Amino acid sequence: MLAVELQGIWKRFPGVIANAGASLAVQAGSVHAVLGENGAGKTTLMNVLAGVYRADEGSVKLYGQERRFSSPADAIGAGVAMVHQEFRLIPTFTVAENVALGASPMMLRKREMEQQVADLADRFGLHTDPGREVWNLSMGERQRVEILKALWRDAKILILDEPTAVLTPDEADELGRIVAAMAADDRSIIFISHKLGEVTRFCDEATVLRGGATVASSLPVETLNAGMLAELMVGESTAVSQRRVRTNPATDTAVLAVENLTVRDLHGIATVDGVSLQVNEGEILGIAGVAGNGQRPLADAVAGLVDTESGSIQLAGEALSGTGPKARIAAGLAYVPEDRLGVGLAPKLTVTENAIIRSYGTTGSGPMVDRAIARDQCESLVDQYNVKIGGVDRPIAGLSGGNLQRLLVGRELATEPKVLIAAQPTRGLDVQGVKAIQDVLVAQAEAGVSILLISEDLDELLALSDRVMVMREGQVTAEFEASQATRALVGAAMAGSAHQEAS
Repeated sequence: MLAVELQGIWKRFPGVIANAGASLAVQAGSVHAVLGENGAGKTTLMNVLAGVYRADEGSVKLYGQERRFSSPADAIGAGVAMVHQEFRLIPTFTVAENVALGASPMMLRKREMEQQVADLADRFGLHTDPGREVWNLSMGERQRVEILKALWRDAKILILDEPTAVLTPDEADELGRIVAAMAADDRSIIFISHKLGEVTRFCDEATVLRGGATVASSLPVETLNAGMLAELMVGESTAVSQRRVRTNPATDTAVLAVENLTVRDLHGIATVDGVSLQVNEGEILGIAGVAGNGQRPLADAVAGLVDTESGSIQLAGEALSGTGPKARIAAGLAYVPEDRLGVGLAPKLTVTENAIIRSYGTTGSGPMVDRAIARDQCESLVDQYNVKIGGVDRPIAGLSGGNLQRLLVGRELATEPKVLIAAQPTRGLDVQGVKAIQDVLVAQAEAGVSILLISEDLDELLALSDRVMVMREGQVTAEFEASQATRALVGAAMAGSAHQEAS
């Protein structure tokens, strides 16, 4: 029997088609993988099933009966629960209190509630202490609490969105055993993942999405390998027609040199694990990888925003390790972070105030800013990078994504850097915005700026980069020269295929 049947699901957002007639069929009592590149529509499709979104077109069936959910509560009532990447727990509550919150009568005694949660946890091998407060738990333990919440509500269909992204290898193996126990209890598990090795170990069937549509459905995992799945995810194209042709080749002079860099998160997990790289003068070095494989902590570490455990960073021969962002900017480093408004810009400040953040020392004497000079600098930046604004004194939060990015890139380049780190520089932009930013990056490289380009858009990396490195689980696992890099090879390396060709 099919536990889940999604047919012809369309979901549109302003300027974006997230799902384009996608379909999914999940057998009862099975573990079903949903695969696809970033932006393929996996999470959106699952949010439709979980009642977070309502499909514009298409049907949702559970055990052969068509259902329409207007909220996640409706879906939970029908036996569908989703464990999101960002856990939704109250840190000061205990495990048992989080599990039972909103689902049990308040007169349930604390000791009785904890015993019932303990019994449920033991039944599925979800080892945890029901009386322990959540803030004391590791990420793996918190994930078990989220799963317990779903089981407490007797979910028959459980969606796990990138469940191993925050887990250690041992915790991931433990999750595999938990998933198998739930499937053996006749529950259906939908396992969204980019880690194809885990898919082949934990799952029974797989469905692949690309561009919001289903390109392969209900494939028996035992007949597949990581290389085949990677090809389905990234497509069969083996060349990029719009690849950049250099007019001013990069030199062999290393400007940015990173050696054996290791960064750990708050839970002690190595998010960057012994990474070494160098970016030469005028070169664009592309970093490819599925989201969450260490790209952001790498960029933040080079920019001085997070501490490093070991390793060295040099810029034009000057040691940067142990210095802060200000010293690195002075040494010639510029950073366009992936979080525009959270890290790159200050949403409550005006366009002018954001534009001079890097250069306020030149806008007056001492700590005082000369407003006229600041406005002139801002207007010059706005004109040079064609930023559409309502006024230089208006809050920057009112700008569109493309204009925010133009201003951010322009502000960083106004410092005339030797090295530019550009993380997801075109994410969420329209076609014109993408072209504008890419043209700026190319022009800067031709002028001799060294660029570390981090992007989840594989076509963008292949079109712009002189070399492409692949990061997986915090390590550099493959490297390709521009002439050798293809979607198939880089995609396979991103997915962890055993068949990788590196330069």
